[in-house]
Amino acid sequence: MSRTTVATIHLGALRYNLARIKELAAPAKVMAVVKADAYGHGLERVARALDGAANAFAVASLGDGLRLRAAGHRQRIVVLSGPDQAGDIAEMQRLGLDAAIHHESQLQWLSEASPARGRLHVWLKVDSGMHRLGFAPEHAAAVHAQLAAMAGIDPDIGLMTHFAESEVFDGERTLQQIERFRTATNHLSGPRSLSNSAAVLGWPEARGDWVRTGGLLYGLSVVEEKSGADFGFRPVMTLATRLIAINSIKRGERIGYNGLWECPEDMPVGVAAVGYGDGYPRSAAAGTPVLVGSRRVPLIGRVSMDLITLDLRDAPDAKVGDRVVLWGPELPVEFVAAQAGTISYDLTCGMTRRVLFVEDEQ
Repeated sequence: MSRTTVATIHLGALRYNLARIKELAAPAKVMAVVKADAYGHGLERVARALDGAANAFAVASLGDGLRLRAAGHRQRIVVLSGPDQAGDIAEMQRLGLDAAIHHESQLQWLSEASPARGRLHVWLKVDSGMHRLGFAPEHAAAVHAQLAAMAGIDPDIGLMTHFAESEVFDGERTLQQIERFRTATNHLSGPRSLSNSAAVLGWPEARGDWVRTGGLLYGLSVVEEKSGADFGFRPVMTLATRLIAINSIKRGERIGYNGLWECPEDMPVGVAAVGYGDGYPRSAAAGTPVLVGSRRVPLIGRVSMDLITLDLRDAPDAKVGDRVVLWGPELPVEFVAAQAGTISYDLTCGMTRRVLFVEDEQ
């Protein structure tokens, strides 16, 4: 197991986060969003930990729904992008999946769905302002009626939308989206789902009947300069490796590819066994914090495929073999992401196949 980058998934934190979401969202039900391999935490692992606790799972693709059913999960599963082709309809019926319907092409496929396979649960997606997927608000009523008239569709049709900037808690855009959705669906029957993770925190008026939470489930925040812990959530992933070398480098010498960082004095430089080949961001800037033992030290030089270099002047007792934490409860991934010019979701989703995943119950 030498030179292995390890991602520890804290299942106790995952369960705690779900319980806190349920408390915040009550009386709404919770779809645990497990798309993108559960935001990099492992689809089957996360689903197993939340089995029976989440009211439903939400995935991006039919393939993920198939994986969950194959793993034995009987909860409601919502495919957020719905069918991608006509042949997906029969498979969704066979697996008992819900489908989000967002485009006219899907309506033609659904019209041919056989009720003999079991009526398909669908969610009518309204584009209230994200302008990505969904029917225009003025068409919602007509599409709802069209779906309700189809023999292969369950008459309990859900209604959903997606917010573009719900992390801006005092923004006008989310208010506008809420109002557009309400106006478009006011006279339509069916459960409502508006809120993503940020909306659960900042927009109680958008609670609806179901919330769809991804980031918060994993202890992640997309609110600028805030971590999930700032909102009372626990990080579910710790990414760690080991210090494999400590070198004494002279003043004026340059570190790493292209010599982007110059030593201001004679100093110890640590080398840790992690890089963009593991999913640590190549864009991480000099100064990005890393924990060596209990000491926070800065990244220096360019991140390479297998290695990073660290300024150890503030960790004089560091030694080869010390644990190096890239992010986790002691070092929020949101702060690392900010230094890399991205968001926490990007980092956790970016773990590669050579990272060893382990679980604990904390």
